[in-house]
Amino acid sequence: MDQLFEITAHEVTIEVKDERTGQLFRRTLPIDFYENANVLKLSGENLDGSSSSITFYSVKGVEKLKDLTGRGPDHDPCGTHGQKEK
Repeated sequence: MDQLFEITAHEVTIEVKDERTGQLFRRTLPIDFYENANVLKLSGENLDGSSSSITFYSVKGVEKLKDLTGRGPDHDPCGTHGQKEK
């Protein structure tokens, strides 16, 4: 089996259990779904038809985001940045 690096879909199925009645409800919604090791992103439309999204970052994703924006620690995670090429 090939390694799976990302998951994408154009609809999601949400399942909830009502706290009061214990009933289980399932809804399939037209929401774009994207997930990889760093992020889970849900995208769709607002009531007015404009685009909207919510993004959840993993701990690894937050660290990468900090590094990209210059807010991460000053260390070399792979140990190669200080080496000169021959």
